[in-house]
Amino acid sequence: MKIIDAHLHFSNIESFKRTAEEISFLDYSSKGLDKEFKACDIVVGIAMGLTESSLGGFPDYSSENPMLLDLEAKLPDNIYCCVGINPLKLEGEDKNNELSKIENALKDKKTVGIKIYAGYYPYHVHDKIYEPIYKLAAKYELPVVIHSGDTYSERGLLKYSHPLNVDELAVQHRDVNFIIAHYGDPWIMDTAEIIRKNHNVYADLSGLIVGDEANVKKFSDERLFLEHVQRGLVYADRYDKVLFGSDWPLVQIQPFIEFIKKLVPEEHHEEVFYENALKVFKRLTI
Repeated sequence: MKIIDAHLHFSNIESFKRTAEEISFLDYSSKGLDKEFKACDIVVGIAMGLTESSLGGFPDYSSENPMLLDLEAKLPDNIYCCVGINPLKLEGEDKNNELSKIENALKDKKTVGIKIYAGYYPYHVHDKIYEPIYKLAAKYELPVVIHSGDTYSERGLLKYSHPLNVDELAVQHRDVNFIIAHYGDPWIMDTAEIIRKNHNVYADLSGLIVGDEANVKKFSDERLFLEHVQRGLVYADRYDKVLFGSDWPLVQIQPFIEFIKKLVPEEHHEEVFYENALKVFKRLTI
């Protein structure tokens, strides 16, 4: 079965490097990614644009727009990008210049979406500061991925990353498709209701577990954890709106794929692991 990894990282972020070395035990490089992709039959990956201007600065309020993929000088051919947005740079006299840089990035054929880091930056996703971004998303028919749920930094603020915020956003912008990252974990049921209710909201299953094969197995064998996620999937009953994503390098991909296969009924594997990504990320070419 061919797979599209709809949520991973390829940025020079210190906490990602440390996790790869000390927790997930993998090679965080294009060579390491290629090895995992080939082992898992992953044909395409979508990486979330993110940068930090100082070592360990993530979430970095000084990052320039648009945030791109800067782990290595050359981007692997089968990696596409959702450009990241720093909303703090969208205020003040230089706002138009920032938006111009973002729009230029959206014209790149390797750009397939936009990433909003709710929780890492102190704005609700329906704040007016993001309005120009959503207008650009509509203009270029690009989906917007919204970080939701727990943050991978103690400096994040959870009140901004709760998935219920996406409901108001989706109602305001019916012409834009939104993807709730990480299924909004731990607010799984809230995410389930939002994707069930709104035609323009999807969710990915990335980031549910961090670590190596042993840690994935630990949670995969834990009935309460499985039911925690499955309850939301069953309630929504919208496997046509759920996408596979790994959140690499935070987890080893192969065992995480097996974990997701346990969550999703086999008759929906093709949708979740491949078809839904092609439907939402319309610029992807396989």
